Amino acid sequence: MDGSGFGAVHSPVGHVPPDRIADMTRIAVVPGSFDPVTLGHLDVIERAAHLFDELHVLVVHNPDKSALLPIAQRVSLIQESI
Repeated sequence: MDGSGFGAVHSPVGHVPPDRIADMTRIAVVPGSFDPVTLGHLDVIERAAHLFDELHVLVVHNPDKSALLPIAQRVSLIQESI
């Protein structure tokens, strides 16, 4: 603690002083195969969008699953749903 009541955040790039934490952009990633996208997926995306400054939804290939829809269609369905 530095006396302010807030501890510093330590990151791979070094020490971040507590007074700079408020200035930082909060970024989150929601990865998934989304094959197909469900209401549960959309709920998680919506909740995360309210918690972070930037939210990146990644549609990824899962080699352990047989895809029902091509990735481009999954991306399109998510874009239409949010």
